[in-house]
Amino acid sequence: LPWVGAPSAQVDEALLSTTFALNPEEFTGLSPKLAVKEGEAIQAGQCVFFDKKDARIQITSPVSGKVKQIVRGEKRRLIEVILEADATTTYHNYGKGMPSNAEEAKDKLLNSGAWTVLEMRPYGRLANPDDQPKAIFVNGMATAPFATEASVALAGKEEAFAAGLEVLQLLAPKTVLSLEVSESFPALTQAKGVEIHRFQGKHPAGNTSVHIAAVSPLNKGEVVWTLSAQDVALIGTLFLTGEYRCDRVIAAGGSGFKAPRYFRVRGGMNLESFFQAEVKSGAYRYISGSVLTGASVGAKGYLGVNAQQITVIPEGQGTDFLGWVLPGFGKFSISRTFYSWLTPNKKYDLSTKLNGEERAFVVTGQYDQVFPFDIYPNQLLKAVWAKDLEKMEALGIYEVTPEDFALCEVVCTSKQPLQQMVREGLDLLYTEMN
Repeated sequence: LPWVGAPSAQVDEALLSTTFALNPEEFTGLSPKLAVKEGEAIQAGQCVFFDKKDARIQITSPVSGKVKQIVRGEKRRLIEVILEADATTTYHNYGKGMPSNAEEAKDKLLNSGAWTVLEMRPYGRLANPDDQPKAIFVNGMATAPFATEASVALAGKEEAFAAGLEVLQLLAPKTVLSLEVSESFPALTQAKGVEIHRFQGKHPAGNTSVHIAAVSPLNKGEVVWTLSAQDVALIGTLFLTGEYRCDRVIAAGGSGFKAPRYFRVRGGMNLESFFQAEVKSGAYRYISGSVLTGASVGAKGYLGVNAQQITVIPEGQGTDFLGWVLPGFGKFSISRTFYSWLTPNKKYDLSTKLNGEERAFVVTGQYDQVFPFDIYPNQLLKAVWAKDLEKMEALGIYEVTPEDFALCEVVCTSKQPLQQMVREGLDLLYTEMN
């Protein structure tokens, strides 16, 4: 997408806030049960809530301090847990040293909360500790708009990254590292004990689903686990120091930033003071994560504890007079609706405006132009809509996650919430199969 606001490679420190939050919605597949009470003192790395279905999967605090507030919604549904941080963070230590076997590695990952960086395929949800994955895929490339470059994020963390890979090699018979053809960062290109596969092309070439389909396609009953290269370094730090630190280097991109660049942040931090210092004045959409798949958090919201980037783009407001009649030299379109197709290299300050209302779900062929798989996206989506499990399986739902439909959602003439539909379809299938 020809977006303005790409971040420079400069890395600065983000001022840490005094409040942090953990949101159960960030952890797909988790049914949260609280392990703390309001006012209770906690250490960084201590369990805040865990999965009702599997108490081994714990969500731990990124800071030391106390539980400031437990926010609940309808029927006492847990919305978020707000933490008040100490001036100096005290970490719970899980013991230094590399594991000697898979069970030892799993125990430390589960107890520390680091397990939550692992995602299982199919279904695109938290990995099941009881599964035996045929491979672990580490994504070391970025093609999404403003995505964090692994080489920037891992600078200075080479030892931790190597240690993390060593841990992952105990959990599966094969570890696959996906890199861009042009990647030259030594920690990635010279990684030991992994299969390195290189990819090229525009987004969604960087999606992990694309890498799995090309290297080790999933058959029914098979499982792989996935994570990002930077999360590998977090795992390595845990085993080298005994402390699970949710500190990352992430890209802050979008035309809303005064100077888009990289920042050192801590997962779960409140972003109000950060946005006040770094974002221009005006109406903007504040996103924890990618502009394609992230969550809108507002100007006073919190960064996701596992978020890989921050995005700020203009909030779409009002309507354009005679919008479809004018030539539209300054408007982006994937088709030739506007004359902007005459300037293919031009970049645009795209906003959140839908440019139309929700319409009938029609077959246009647009999805096929941006969809990365040799399957029928329209037919699969309609099978999901109809909750037809057999057709969903036959049409390839095991190969995809919601992020694979992000570009389809961008170009969708019908303005349908495709990622939400796919998420609901995968959840339904998981429930029926388990």
